[in-house]
Amino acid sequence: MEETLELYEVTHQDLQKLASEKKPSLHDEEIRRLDSVSKEMMHHLGRGGSGLLSVSGVPEAGSLPKTLLPLARKLTLLDRDDRKRVLKDHNLGSDVPLKNVNRTVSSFAMQMKYGQGLDLNAGVVDDGEFKDLGSTFQELRFCMMELGLSVARVCDKFIGGRELEQSLLQCGSAKGRVIHYHSIADNAAVIKEASTRKQHSRSKDCKSGEVEHSDLWQKWHYDYGVFTVLTSPMFLSSMGFKSHECESPNGHTSLQVFHPEQKRAMMVKATKGSFIVQVGEAAEVLSKGKLHASLHSVLRPLKLGNNLSRETFIVFLQPSWSKTFSLQNYLLEQSDDHVFDHNEMNTIIHKFIPPLRSRLRDGMAFAEFARETTKLYYGGGGLQPNRCSKAF
Repeated sequence: MEETLELYEVTHQDLQKLASEKKPSLHDEEIRRLDSVSKEMMHHLGRGGSGLLSVSGVPEAGSLPKTLLPLARKLTLLDRDDRKRVLKDHNLGSDVPLKNVNRTVSSFAMQMKYGQGLDLNAGVVDDGEFKDLGSTFQELRFCMMELGLSVARVCDKFIGGRELEQSLLQCGSAKGRVIHYHSIADNAAVIKEASTRKQHSRSKDCKSGEVEHSDLWQKWHYDYGVFTVLTSPMFLSSMGFKSHECESPNGHTSLQVFHPEQKRAMMVKATKGSFIVQVGEAAEVLSKGKLHASLHSVLRPLKLGNNLSRETFIVFLQPSWSKTFSLQNYLLEQSDDHVFDHNEMNTIIHKFIPPLRSRLRDGMAFAEFARETTKLYYGGGGLQPNRCSKAF
């Protein structure tokens, strides 16, 4: 039976109060309540916690995910030439190889600067159902960037200094991705479209074969940035090109996290419409281990039919590429403590998830750390070994 982890939830209103530089006059009882919220946030984001929390009641983002997320599947199933045109019209690209027809995830991305005004007209193009793609993408990403900055400010206040917030502001930008996690039927449709195109063009650039349906949409890994901000996922049930939103089949997000205190994998539950904030390895290092990076994967519920897909929007907040890490007063061994317990899951994780101390050294720039992490995770072939696809 799957064990679930109900995320600690902070309201957007409380988050803004805690992150504010201003000190409004508050009653003693309210001050004590907010202090308790701050401590709870740090408990769940810190050592011994899951490295995640959720934010509810974000007013600006109420309808944006409902508009944007279904477009990820529609983009995936578009004819390749039409998709190229739509992405170009809305200044979007992709950071996964879309020519790989056996992929189980499609991702469409855009980089955006902090403080950059929203040019909502720039993304409005006469593209039928995609006409608001670019503008909605910008609005939602801007909102989620602000959430990440607010969490950084709260953590900085608790830890002391402004290391996390400044590292994000010095980077100056963040990448947003709208992601479609394919249903089995979607994979078949992508392969069919590629085969048809290949017959017409005699192209040699798309090789299709038998798809290995792993029970993970995304394999076990750490994010190596500061914070990752995610929408709660949308699940779609499809019939051909048509689809409709459905409830989570298992009552959770399909995101699974390895909990260091519980020492086992747990399925994450979050309120529908909330946003999830996840700690990355850069935040763990910059906070001298006071924050805890979340080891996670995305479970693919193969037993629940061929037509279930998952949609989400993610914003990755990271330091500038030139940011250097100091390991003074930080014991790298502590970050890998949970890996060394002698049970089956930890043995497998240790085999395929490279410990932080194997990828980081004092004075290393973030760009080099990111490159080293990517190399050790994916090697020359760009993929983790298949044995790592086991869902624990």
